[in-house]
Amino acid sequence: MVRAKKSLGQHFLKQPPLLAKIAEATGAAAGDVVLEIGPGEGGLTEALLDRGAVVVAIERDERMLEPLRRRFAGRDFALVQADALEADWSHLVAPWTSLGLRWIVVGNIPYYITSPLLEKALTHPLPASVTFLVQQEVADRITAPAGADAYGALSVNIQAVAVGKQRFTVGRGAFVPPPKVDSAVLQLIPRAAPLVSPERFGEFRRLVTSLFSYRRKRLHRALREATGLGADAASVVLAGAELDPDVRPERLTPGEFLRLLDALGPQG
Repeated sequence: MVRAKKSLGQHFLKQPPLLAKIAEATGAAAGDVVLEIGPGEGGLTEALLDRGAVVVAIERDERMLEPLRRRFAGRDFALVQADALEADWSHLVAPWTSLGLRWIVVGNIPYYITSPLLEKALTHPLPASVTFLVQQEVADRITAPAGADAYGALSVNIQAVAVGKQRFTVGRGAFVPPPKVDSAVLQLIPRAAPLVSPERFGEFRRLVTSLFSYRRKRLHRALREATGLGADAASVVLAGAELDPDVRPERLTPGEFLRLLDALGPQG
């Protein structure tokens, strides 16, 4: 048995029925290639393989490599030692996607790199779906509607390019060692037509993040603070975006943020 490394944010799942439930939630099946982030001891890997999928696993911890190779010898399994944040995901699955297999991303991911992994997972070329175990709080933020307490820049930025759904909660006691918080199985389905094009996503994210720094101020004031516009110019922009100057940024939907970005033009 390999001991979890705190420095790598490792928390292992060891309950086969729960692992099978997570694998089912991913929708993985024969004809799919699954890119698994951090297979650890391979519990979820086995459940995914049992569903008929090909699994390409990225594992950073060299202690896991040989046990994984032995455990899944002869199965539709490929193992890559790499940092998932640095690896080219689409390149790793290209031998299978070039044959027409659908690819999906799955992982029991370290909490401390959740945001960058989500960003990478939703960067083109996009998988068909992304299913991650994340902190319950993060899942709540990602799926929160406009105006909710949990709604923020992360909610807007992800909802602009994907539809998120919480499949179910996984209690902290299911992990070894147990984390300090509960987790949720979060599934993201990239939008066929994202609200924001990849070329504009950087400026969209900057605008959203800036305005949420003033989330409880009136939009007219928040826009001036975030962009440096004068009062008259801000009024013109908001009129062009057909947005109420008295609404708070925290109540804008992703689509309304995009209208605001379009109205700002090059100043966005």
